[in-house]
Amino acid sequence: MKQPIYQVDAFTGTLFGGNPAAVMPLESWLTDKTMLALALENNLSETAFFVRLPEDDEADFHIRWFTPGIEVPLCGHATLASAWVIFNKLGWDREHIRFHSKSGPLSVKQTDDGWLVLDFPNYAVEAQPTPTLIQEALEGAPATAFFVPNDTNYMLVLDDEAAVRAVQPDIRKLKQLGNLGLIVTAPGTACDFVSRYFAPGGGIDEDPVTGSIHSALVPYWAEKLGKNRLEAWQVSARGGVLRCELKGDRVDIAGQATFYMEGSVHLP
Repeated sequence: MKQPIYQVDAFTGTLFGGNPAAVMPLESWLTDKTMLALALENNLSETAFFVRLPEDDEADFHIRWFTPGIEVPLCGHATLASAWVIFNKLGWDREHIRFHSKSGPLSVKQTDDGWLVLDFPNYAVEAQPTPTLIQEALEGAPATAFFVPNDTNYMLVLDDEAAVRAVQPDIRKLKQLGNLGLIVTAPGTACDFVSRYFAPGGGIDEDPVTGSIHSALVPYWAEKLGKNRLEAWQVSARGGVLRCELKGDRVDIAGQATFYMEGSVHLP
């Protein structure tokens, strides 16, 4: 069996920046075991798989995302990469792409300047004392953390961008939390806010650019800064830029995408 595969750098206009994602369009679903094995073989933070739905369905495609270790309920950069493939490689001529996912309906549209806009859910955060394991993993962690029930992430708000860039957490300690990961964020110097994301629970020490965490970051910073339109930078080594807007119970997350390669996978 031969399956097409694409690789796209998401949330960047420059090759070798942003977050690389593998994208595999399918005629029908492979087994979960096979998709997880493919994600592990690809060895990227996420591999997206999608299947075309019937014309009378409320969505156009059913999408799923796998890290090298688990299936995740929501992924921004691999959705962005999938949309780029659908628009540019699969001949999609409609304005929007509608996805069915584990996190409900999602959609992507393309702007006149070539950016792709994700329509994602708004995730609430809950303030709570910072878990001991996070305090042990990250020297100087603030006493209060924020928990994101929808995806089990914790979020720490630091003083400034320099503090976010300097973070070097003990990944082994973070993995012991038993959740998905840890977001660290702060006001930006040349943008509204910055972030980094560590996800050892998903088999990823640090994710280069993570669209899904902005479902929680955007409503948090929109309230703090008193504005609904925000520019965000994820300040990992590869880095990426996101244009975001809070829209009630939804969040728009926009980014660029850069094509890297295409090929085929030969399965037994």
